[in-house]
Amino acid sequence: MNLFKTPEGYLFSNKALFYLFIPLLIEQALEFFVGLADSIMVASLGEVAISGVSLVDFLMQLLIFSFSALATGGAVIAGQYLGDNKLDEARNASNQLIWFSAISSIIFMFIVLFARSFLIGILFGQIESDVWANADIYLMIVAISIPFIAIYNAGAAIFRTTNDAFLPMKIMFACDILNVVGNAYCIYFLGWGVEGVAIPTVISRFLAAVIILYCVLDENYILHIKRTLRHKFDLKILKNVLNVGIPYGIENGLFQLGRILVLSLVSTFGTMAIAANSVGYAIGIFSVLPGFAINLGLTAVISRCVGANDYEQVRFYNKKIILIVFISHIIINVAIFALLPFILDIYQLSDQTAAMASEMIIWHGIFAIIIWPIAFTLPATFRGAGDSKTVMYISLAVMFTCRIALSYVIADWLGIGVFGTWIAMFIDWYVRAALYVYRYFSNKWTEYRIV
Repeated sequence: MNLFKTPEGYLFSNKALFYLFIPLLIEQALEFFVGLADSIMVASLGEVAISGVSLVDFLMQLLIFSFSALATGGAVIAGQYLGDNKLDEARNASNQLIWFSAISSIIFMFIVLFARSFLIGILFGQIESDVWANADIYLMIVAISIPFIAIYNAGAAIFRTTNDAFLPMKIMFACDILNVVGNAYCIYFLGWGVEGVAIPTVISRFLAAVIILYCVLDENYILHIKRTLRHKFDLKILKNVLNVGIPYGIENGLFQLGRILVLSLVSTFGTMAIAANSVGYAIGIFSVLPGFAINLGLTAVISRCVGANDYEQVRFYNKKIILIVFISHIIINVAIFALLPFILDIYQLSDQTAAMASEMIIWHGIFAIIIWPIAFTLPATFRGAGDSKTVMYISLAVMFTCRIALSYVIADWLGIGVFGTWIAMFIDWYVRAALYVYRYFSNKWTEYRIV
């Protein structure tokens, strides 16, 4: 079958996929660029500041990805109901998602605020006192944005389910511009420290949450939620949402926790290693930018096809979209390799730190082309089909045995240093890709249709 031409009568034409994926790509690119701009501005405060902020950002990513996973669970259920032409149930699933995300995120916010010193200590161990001080200030402020992150992710996932990715993109575009301008003003004009990055971030996330919530309350929108402050949880639908969202959330949460555990090892190699690792990640994440964006849309596509009980379409879109990710990764990594010397100059790193970061970025880009699409796009198909628990089991088993254990063996025991943690990550990608390919051809993932 020609993957570049969508058969007549299929749910998503090439034009529909274009209008779904391009806004997602722009939105994710904006988010990544804001992270890059933040890291560049923080770098002007010195390597101590960038180290403190990067440590907290790893912790915040744990929470962000967890709530993003919960939003994915709600979107999968709503999408399957839509595919099965059950509009009332799809709206109910959206309603349950928004409320559960808001309540649970507020609880997490208070936990992080009151336990931040404990969290920094237990996750990052013995770090230098000035790095600790910067991390504590930054975490105290950005933790306030946790509920805003959860509400925005839930609302954005609902809109993507109806193939409307433009609205979340426009909201994020406006808020990201505000974030970057605010950071620049606070750091360069007011002369603030890490709080100059944290405060504009909280404000921009607050505005994004308020706007997406206003839009999802619009009764003209197909998946609008109820305008009321009184809510009763529908345990049946909420259970379905959580059956997909919780395994994905656990997977994402523990995946980020695994990265933090690896980062605690990196921190033992000194401030130079922490800074190089931080810059390597901030730039290297662009290597997989198209994959991250497209995976969000793929889950929505697959859930609609599964809801219609059409697995022929599921397999077609799975192959088509993995091919799109491969091609996209080739394009973006060629661009990164060409621009890398100029990008590293912006950070004003020492020669040794820049060399370490460059090595990480180049190898990350190579494997982002070769194996990342299989390791991370294929499981998005399983989640859309409702097979979220299997993905979680595979992901966690591989992470603990490869990503974490091998990091300590290669980086510490073998004496490779900080780059050893990246080698362990690449091995992790290959192992999980092999297991997911086996799962795909077993066809067992087709037995988990929820609605």
